[in-house]
Amino acid sequence: MTPSIVYRALGALLVYPEAELQAAIPELASTLACEPDVLRGVQPLLAQLAEGDLIELQQGYVQLFDRNPGHSLHLFEHIHGEDRARGQAMVDLIDEYRQHGFEPVADELPDYVPLFLEFLSLCDADEAARLLGDAVHVLAHVAKKLADSGSAYAGVLDALVWLSPVAPEPLTVPPIRDMDEALETFGPGVDGVEPLLKPALPAVATVNFYPKGHAATR
Repeated sequence: MTPSIVYRALGALLVYPEAELQAAIPELASTLACEPDVLRGVQPLLAQLAEGDLIELQQGYVQLFDRNPGHSLHLFEHIHGEDRARGQAMVDLIDEYRQHGFEPVADELPDYVPLFLEFLSLCDADEAARLLGDAVHVLAHVAKKLADSGSAYAGVLDALVWLSPVAPEPLTVPPIRDMDEALETFGPGVDGVEPLLKPALPAVATVNFYPKGHAATR
């Protein structure tokens, strides 16, 4: 089973680069050494983060993830796009976190991959593997997009695919709705509260990260 610290280390590599992350690269490399194949896959990114100019790394990160929806680190963006179903999926995921005693405190939405990996690091090994298997289809989709763009960040997503007990299935890219509907769906309500952060309804659907159909296990 994958050690929990591996999920946390991989998540750390996906956050916006700061000086603290650069300083922690040797420690992260040491942590990932328990999974040699994983370490080998992320070695180019480790070198890039350790040796690169911080400002250039930050600019590259924004260009790669924030300005290209196909590279988004928000899982449900690749499943629902701006569809209204994305809001309920967020609520369901928050409920999944809370059922495991994990209360997200970050500013990011709950489907942000580093936050999801932090959650996996707090689950027992079997449960973490199950949840990773649910999300692997999206992770593999993003990994391919990043690899096609020549990004070293693809190695982190590829590592997660390798760790998953489930073989990924292809995703159908969701349609993008117009901006007015997106704002109506995801913007604050009249009370000023973001709808995705309001309490979940009593009846909560199972969280699905994957396309319809049976997911083949390895």
